[in-house]
Amino acid sequence: MTARSKIKVLLIDNHLLVLDGLKAVLETFDHIEVAGTAGLAQTGLDIGREVRPHVVLMDINMPKLNGIDAIELFRKELPDARIVMLSMHDSREYISSSVMRGAAGYILKDVSSDEIVSAIETVAGGGTYFSSGVVDVLMERENGSDTHSLTPRERDILGLIGSGRSNKEMAEALGITPATAETHRKNLKRKLGIATTAGLIRYALDHGIGVKAG
Repeated sequence: MTARSKIKVLLIDNHLLVLDGLKAVLETFDHIEVAGTAGLAQTGLDIGREVRPHVVLMDINMPKLNGIDAIELFRKELPDARIVMLSMHDSREYISSSVMRGAAGYILKDVSSDEIVSAIETVAGGGTYFSSGVVDVLMERENGSDTHSLTPRERDILGLIGSGRSNKEMAEALGITPATAETHRKNLKRKLGIATTAGLIRYALDHGIGVKAG
């Protein structure tokens, strides 16, 4: 996707009023193209195979196949698409399950249209996005949570990873080289017994480490 190309978005929600409202709002932005809409996850997947969206904005509570269970199907069938969950639920279980399955973002339905657009822009650019209400839930963690005695620097690195930062971005933020940032990432995986970066992101979210909106 080039800087000048539009962000193709697929909207999936079984509430027609929500679907129509989202479509109407997003179509007012010149850099966003609503490539398709669907009321069911499976229908959305069928449309997605045809339109190849950059971002899928999907509700969680839907009949037949819920949004969380659908994430893995979308990741398999549309590996280049970034998935953002749009929900009225600020449940830690829903949020963590969405991230574990591969969602790049989670926003609540009561956010402003500008925040929805910010989420779309952020995940389309390779980042992760969690609305402020979601961050509040993630930060509600008891002080005694098990973080395996992470050092302050390790917590900084993990927080940046949880925010979707690349090695280059982490290096710039912390004044280190990208190679050193990658070494920290590998050390964290080994120390926490986590094999993937997605696993590190989920760990950071579950423990409220360095999580920031946007």
